[in-house]
Amino acid sequence: MTTSSPAAPRSFDPLAMMLAAPHRAMFLIGALALLANMGWWTWALLASWHGWPFAAQAMPAAWAHGFLMQYATLSPFVFGFLLTVFPRWMNLAEVPKRTYATVFGSILGGGLLVLAAQSGAPAVLPVGLAAMLTGWTVALLALGRRLAQYRGRDVWAVSCFAALLLGAIGIALALAFACGASPRLMQAANALGTFGLLLPVYFTVAHRMVPFFSNNVIPGYRVVRPAWSLAAVWALLLGHLVLDLAGLPSRRWLTDLPLTGLLLWQWLAWQPWKARGPGLLTVLYVALAWLPVSFALFSADSLSLAWHGSSGWARAPLHALTIGFFASMLVAMVTRVTHGHSGRPLAMGVVPWIAFLGMQLTAVVRILADSAKQPWPIYTAAALLWLLALAPWVVRSAWIYLTPRRDGKPG
Repeated sequence: MTTSSPAAPRSFDPLAMMLAAPHRAMFLIGALALLANMGWWTWALLASWHGWPFAAQAMPAAWAHGFLMQYATLSPFVFGFLLTVFPRWMNLAEVPKRTYATVFGSILGGGLLVLAAQSGAPAVLPVGLAAMLTGWTVALLALGRRLAQYRGRDVWAVSCFAALLLGAIGIALALAFACGASPRLMQAANALGTFGLLLPVYFTVAHRMVPFFSNNVIPGYRVVRPAWSLAAVWALLLGHLVLDLAGLPSRRWLTDLPLTGLLLWQWLAWQPWKARGPGLLTVLYVALAWLPVSFALFSADSLSLAWHGSSGWARAPLHALTIGFFASMLVAMVTRVTHGHSGRPLAMGVVPWIAFLGMQLTAVVRILADSAKQPWPIYTAAALLWLLALAPWVVRSAWIYLTPRRDGKPG
């Protein structure tokens, strides 16, 4: 009689786990960058406030903050999501590991070099931006090939791809600036990151997925996601962008007021009053409420400039959008994807709730800071709140991305 020996335990290989699926690698970059890039910005704020010496920088700190948070922090989450779901939306072949590993390495290395360029090594800025643009291009080619195979019949895929193209243009403009071109190109790159890349992608994904999620759990839910509202948001955002780049902020109300009304209508059409649970659905609707609020603030800012020639809003509307909407929706959607793709229950736990509620508080503090007589201490407080609220969520998320699924499935 023979006895079988017990199976050898599976070896723990964080690198293999990280590259087991596109979202793992890209979400890990974004999660760590949430702390690293905001940690750098917090130090920059403290140094400016107290007059401390700061290392040589490749560009003004505020420009770098906008670029790092958009292209090196939030964009990896965008790629992690789209490299995973884009083929599934069209029932096509998944993106191969070698492709998303290349995107991962290029964007990670490039982002670190851009951060280094703001921390004492300004000469590496062009190299970092070129690396990021390389990874971006590899991702665009992979997604574009699938979009062409499907002949562009998925309106949400077309919308996301168009936004990624504008993002690539933004990085190219930043690279041109790093090589000696006009500083206005760097400002245009940041504006493209907000209104040409992130906001269109975020709204497109919400337009497709929020009614889908709601219909799955709310009895009698009515799905409302007309193609015309997506097209109208795109047209108005491009109008906002053109007026912004043309130096006509006093006329932005021409696009921002209609956007406020349209985004409020879309939010109400999704019936937020029905989303009292589960928590993972509720937080999506709370995050989406920041969209009409943000553009109401943009409208008030523009009208104040048109009527009085000045505005006391400073950058409050932008932070209502970037912290209130982008960061809140990031925590809500990434928590859902992370749980769903790791074999965990689709539920908000204590750590995600801390992160989400922390983003609400951070947004309010940062918005109110612009009306203070001495805003710098409040700017710093908002940055510290960001770090404190997100640190536990980042650590927990990173552990999930580096360990096997709970249900034993691949990916």
